Amino acid sequence: MRMLTRLPVLLSIVALVAAPNRALAHASDRGFVLLLPTGHYIIGGAVAVAVSFLALVALKPDALAGLAARRLPLFRLGFDPRPVTSALSFLALLVLVATGLIGSRDPLSNPLPLTIWTLFWVGLTLACGVFGNLFRLVDPWYAVMRLIGGAGRQAADARMDRMSYLPAIVQFAAFAWFELVYPAPDDPYRLAIVVSAYWFINLAAMLIVGHGRWSRTGECFSVFFRIISQLSVIDARRDGGGFRLSLCLPGARLLKAPPLPMTGVAFLLMALASVSFDGLMRTFWWLGRIGVNPLEFPGRSVVMAENTAGLFLAAATLTGAFLICVWSGEKLSGGTAGFRRAAGLLVWSIAPIALAYHFAHYLTALLVNGQYALVAISDPFARGWNLFGTADLHVSAGVVMGPDSAWVLWNLQAGAIVLGHVLAVVVAHALAARLHDDPRAAMRSQIPLTVLMVGYTVLGLWLLSTPTGA
Repeated sequence: MRMLTRLPVLLSIVALVAAPNRALAHASDRGFVLLLPTGHYIIGGAVAVAVSFLALVALKPDALAGLAARRLPLFRLGFDPRPVTSALSFLALLVLVATGLIGSRDPLSNPLPLTIWTLFWVGLTLACGVFGNLFRLVDPWYAVMRLIGGAGRQAADARMDRMSYLPAIVQFAAFAWFELVYPAPDDPYRLAIVVSAYWFINLAAMLIVGHGRWSRTGECFSVFFRIISQLSVIDARRDGGGFRLSLCLPGARLLKAPPLPMTGVAFLLMALASVSFDGLMRTFWWLGRIGVNPLEFPGRSVVMAENTAGLFLAAATLTGAFLICVWSGEKLSGGTAGFRRAAGLLVWSIAPIALAYHFAHYLTALLVNGQYALVAISDPFARGWNLFGTADLHVSAGVVMGPDSAWVLWNLQAGAIVLGHVLAVVVAHALAARLHDDPRAAMRSQIPLTVLMVGYTVLGLWLLSTPTGA
């Protein structure tokens, strides 16, 4: 009987391995189906988030602000390394694009897709969440703009003021669609064309309005990494021609963040929704809703329309739910802060959740595809080179296989989601204190948002544990 109950799981694993049209950008992120008492984890996670909210009732906002203001000085960096690091990043990008155009078409041996989808999108996001905005160091436009004299120019453009974060929203939506819906996001040649086009489009925009202006609200990765870096434990502040570095608590910098405009709110919520839909679109539940047999997945090209609709519906649903919770919270508190200001400030509490989901969803992909990346960078053109001594590295998928690995990984993923939501509740509480002078009004304003966070905790843990078929 136990064998019969496990037969669908075994068949789904065989189907995943044999499926010829599976996008390799996520070849390693769901390599097993978890058979764990997930109900206990889900209930426990939801209770942890709810209890953290209740615990904050006894904690004065001034105490949170005091903890967030503490800094442990580290050292001073006496120069700005960006001209050098950006130039090296640009040269590396040229090499990667070249490997995509003339190198191997195998996504697991060509360094371009492995670098973009694993080292950049997964690894750099997590690094920025811990160490600060490292993307500023590897920005592939800064050195070029500096060379032509446009790195420091800030053009006054009323159109940019009106658009605000709209260009970043459009670019991130295109990126998410290409990653999640397009049939072959890992094909090195096609990815090289897309990366090149993206670089030139943003260079043209920077030439018009200036590098700093466009990076602030136009180029989507500059915006995304800057938001995520607000969670980091490293606080880097300008000090003359260099930077002074200090340690701070995770998320402490969010408590002083200015309110985002409504387009900034939409951008951050879209970033979270895209990762959540990335998990949802593979579940048996979603495939059943769009009429696909999970054990006979026909390939991405067949479900492009359904997944396109699902991606943007997920972003619209999350945005709508968040705005309704903010509006309801303002009604409960007396509505003294103003809806737009409250939404623009409280959306910063979503940043810990976005980082937690990023870690949980892509952890296994990072562990396995990161090994492939180390191999590929030593032989970028598949010529038998061993530039960095890693070409002969044995790639072990065993780190994500078996019940022991599954138990460790799932607990890491589940723990990240719960801790991310708990930190979000703490940040939201501190931000609400900025909106309302009355502590009781601030607490009432957070009730709907806490309910949303509890629900999203349950959703995230369910996405981790439910069987997937695509």
